[in-house]
Amino acid sequence: MCEIMTIVAAIAFTVFYFIGKRRGQPSKAAFTATLMFWGAALMWAVDCVAEKMGGEPLFDISREDTILGFIILGAGLLVYAALAVIDRQSRLRAG
Repeated sequence: MCEIMTIVAAIAFTVFYFIGKRRGQPSKAAFTATLMFWGAALMWAVDCVAEKMGGEPLFDISREDTILGFIILGAGLLVYAALAVIDRQSRLRAG
């Protein structure tokens, strides 16, 4: 389940970043979150393949895996929020 949640978050942040870039206001915070979520999705994709090769189901839909997915989403959103605040403050200081 954490793989599915991470992929959805990666796609959402990718779209968010490219919309901002198209408007001429690319967000470093969104770009960083995009890379973090795609990295996590790649990591869990390797884990899913290894589990499948071991005879287990491709996606783990257990309660523990869902909780892990929410923890990862929360941590990623927290990092994004912190970077967005820092980025905004630096833009305000630069004038």
